[in-house]
Amino acid sequence: MMVKILHNSRCSKSRQTLNILEDQGCEVTIIEYLKGAITESQLKDILQQLEMAPRDLLRKGEKIYKELNLSDTGLNDENLIKAMIEHPILIERPIVISSKGARIGRPPESVLEIL
Repeated sequence: MMVKILHNSRCSKSRQTLNILEDQGCEVTIIEYLKGAITESQLKDILQQLEMAPRDLLRKGEKIYKELNLSDTGLNDENLIKAMIEHPILIERPIVISSKGARIGRPPESVLEIL
């Protein structure tokens, strides 16, 4: 099966998820999203596949989250998506996308649902 993973090699959960995909014999396309490899349109599509709102995909512990005051409930989805595109470290990881859907690899085994 062909899958894509939004991957951060410095993240242990991302590495564990990638190992699971490889162990399952998946053909994996690695998207290094921290290097700006994701567009606004792609992020919106991923959010739709995950059935999540942008706020739910934010990494709230990141320094930039606090600096941009992203906890402000007055910010709309477009504001949050723009922040995630400009600062991809804000996007929860890893995200695996297959023909059967998308899942966040937390815990890593959750991606087995879409393989």
